[in-house]
Amino acid sequence: MLEFMRPERLWWLVMIPLLIGLYVFLLWRRRRRARPHAITNLERVLPKQQAWKRHVAVGAAVLALGALNVAFAQPKGEVEVPRERATVVITLDISRSMIAQDVAPDRITAAKAAARDFLNLLPVGFNVSLVSFAGTAAVVVPPTTDRGVVAAAIDNLQVAPSTAIGEGIYSSLDAMAQAPPDPDHPDDPAPGAVVLLSDGYTNVGRPSDQAARDAAAQHIPIYTIAYGTANGYVENNGRREPVPVNPAELAQVSRLSGGKAFTAGSAGQLKEVYSSIAKSVGYVKVDQEVTEQYAGYALLLAVLAAVAVISLGARWP
Repeated sequence: MLEFMRPERLWWLVMIPLLIGLYVFLLWRRRRRARPHAITNLERVLPKQQAWKRHVAVGAAVLALGALNVAFAQPKGEVEVPRERATVVITLDISRSMIAQDVAPDRITAAKAAARDFLNLLPVGFNVSLVSFAGTAAVVVPPTTDRGVVAAAIDNLQVAPSTAIGEGIYSSLDAMAQAPPDPDHPDDPAPGAVVLLSDGYTNVGRPSDQAARDAAAQHIPIYTIAYGTANGYVENNGRREPVPVNPAELAQVSRLSGGKAFTAGSAGQLKEVYSSIAKSVGYVKVDQEVTEQYAGYALLLAVLAAVAVISLGARWP
């Protein structure tokens, strides 16, 4: 909703309906005073043409006046501006189910490639941390601006048994606490977010819903990615063990923490999700004066009105 820094100036908008009413009244009075006369062939075409041009000129002029008045009231609106500083924790599930091949070549390999690409989508000044979790969780790389270190650590991740999403979240909060302070505002907490990818659900460790609430209390949103398909399976002693993706728990985590939930069933979809998340965490919505925008509208409408007037005044040779 559009807000104004000087809303008291909007009272000038009452002139708009008054001007429209005056224009309609003048048209009505002109038609009443018009005397019937013989219509020439030229007049059969020209009056109608001039009438619509006149309406366009008046309408554009009135709208230009309205836009100018809105600009005069100094409107402000939400605009997206790039963050100068933030910390993003990439939290990856390395449970054994991530070797399922329902995503080519397999879930873990595709997830690593997409995470590396995600690094390049983040602003250069952002700190990035890497957390991995299976039955336990660990801060693999503390917050750093060195993308090469994080990329190498992603490549070296190895799968392990069990899934502890809650522990992964708590380790992510620990990583966030290690972010260096802003030299200009050392007492302010560093803005940040957790990007958590998993294909399963918690079967060991602390519950993920409480971890998500604790993240919300620290104003750290969690963007979750449920990765995989319903047809995933792994080989276990020669038998196929189904490992379908389970998005329900991750959706609850994102909701409780104030983040967003995504799903991806292919490597291509995963890259699109990471791109969307990069835009979400890389930009912030702030209130900003948008007077110039409405002044521009007024200028365009004034030009349209002027063109219509000039065309109306033109005469055939």
